[in-house]
Amino acid sequence: MKILLQHKTTGHYLTESGSWSADTLEAMSFLSSTSAIDYCLAHEISGVQIVLKFQEQHYDIVLPMIADHRRSPESPRKSSRS
Repeated sequence: MKILLQHKTTGHYLTESGSWSADTLEAMSFLSSTSAIDYCLAHEISGVQIVLKFQEQHYDIVLPMIADHRRSPESPRKSSRS
């Protein structure tokens, strides 16, 4: 299995050089879905989905990435207690 990043609109895959290709053989493969998500965050990449690519295409799994709108640790929620 390969873990790839796919552009939602074009269906192309992210390559090692940072470009996009329709060929899965040229696509950058990640060790885990978490490392693919971390890569997107570090490189500010949006509009992609994670594809778990198997040898037999009918087993492929597409995982949509949804923006996380939770508060960051730097901005804790104020307590209503005084």
